[in-house]
Amino acid sequence: MSSSTKVSALDMPDVPMGQLPEHLHLQRTRVVCKADAPIHTEGIQYSGAYASIGVDNSMGPNKFCKSFKTVVVRLTADEIEFDMVGIDASLANAFRRILIAEVPTMAIEKVLVVNNTSVIADEVLAHRLGLVPLNADPRLFEYLSENDTPNERNTIVYKLDVSCKKGGSRVTVKSNQLKWLPNGSELQMTTYDSSAKAKSYTSFSCSQDSLPEFSKKPLGVSFPLELLSDIQNLLLIIYHCHKSYNYEQAIELEAHAVKGMGKVHAKWSPVATAWYRMLPEVVLLKEVKGDDAEKLVKKCPVGVFDIEELGNGDKKAAVVNSRACTLCRECIRGVNEELVELRRAKDHFIFTIESTGAFSPEELFIKAVTILEEKCDRVISELS
Repeated sequence: MSSSTKVSALDMPDVPMGQLPEHLHLQRTRVVCKADAPIHTEGIQYSGAYASIGVDNSMGPNKFCKSFKTVVVRLTADEIEFDMVGIDASLANAFRRILIAEVPTMAIEKVLVVNNTSVIADEVLAHRLGLVPLNADPRLFEYLSENDTPNERNTIVYKLDVSCKKGGSRVTVKSNQLKWLPNGSELQMTTYDSSAKAKSYTSFSCSQDSLPEFSKKPLGVSFPLELLSDIQNLLLIIYHCHKSYNYEQAIELEAHAVKGMGKVHAKWSPVATAWYRMLPEVVLLKEVKGDDAEKLVKKCPVGVFDIEELGNGDKKAAVVNSRACTLCRECIRGVNEELVELRRAKDHFIFTIESTGAFSPEELFIKAVTILEEKCDRVISELS
């Protein structure tokens, strides 16, 4: 071959057709976390980005179905941790936002205070009651609009009536003292017409406990006694009536719960938290032996590294639990930056959902998928 002959770099034997070079594959699939800032954070979305070397970067339904999978790592009564593999960060974030803001639940919206001589103001007490998670399936209820009358299909009524004597011991008021009123409100609306018939704040045509969907499961709070410790077994609403207060204190009120979404108010959010992180990868670029290995193991606060014995008294550092990496970057600060590389997989997300009790955590994710599917169907129908 003469020196004047031009040869394309793509035709050279070290760049095989149909396969990305190692550095491009790393840029496409991983975020590399340096000591000062991450690199390769952008996603390669263009389908023809690597067409010149025979690599298809497009994403169709069939390709997505083949690559996408979920793996449940941990599941308890109120929390789930699972891996979502083969999706983009935008889709993972869509699930997170739907879980926080668009899955409906029941929450206390209206508080009718009959008597409150405690040290907590009415507004603060009402706010605390609104944030108490309720053990009520929102799928069994309808939304209450401004023009609707509260009835057995759109409202749950609770009653709180507690008091303590003057100079008595302190009483702790907790969420399990909210009593469900299946027949609706017991308070009468104020009327200035003496001849008018007294009306309550709700209009129940029948008792809620007579309905088959409610008869087997009372509509109480989310956390029964056995789920938490004996000392703090339920959500604390208020401490009141300490001996230092030389007067009788009492709280009497009704709380009306309705169906809503977290995008209107956080009290309707079905999750205590919903978050995700990219799968961490910790790579040793060189062998770390002897005292350097010991120093590297001690630097990591979460136990990502461990010592591997080589025999004859030799030892080296090894990565044993890269999933636990929190990206504190302690292992790459200083002289170790050329020995260790921290990466994050762009298409592998560790998702954690903590439920407040209305739904089980696995049901919450299924509900989020259903809502996203309904949104896609609406877009398709409007475009067509």
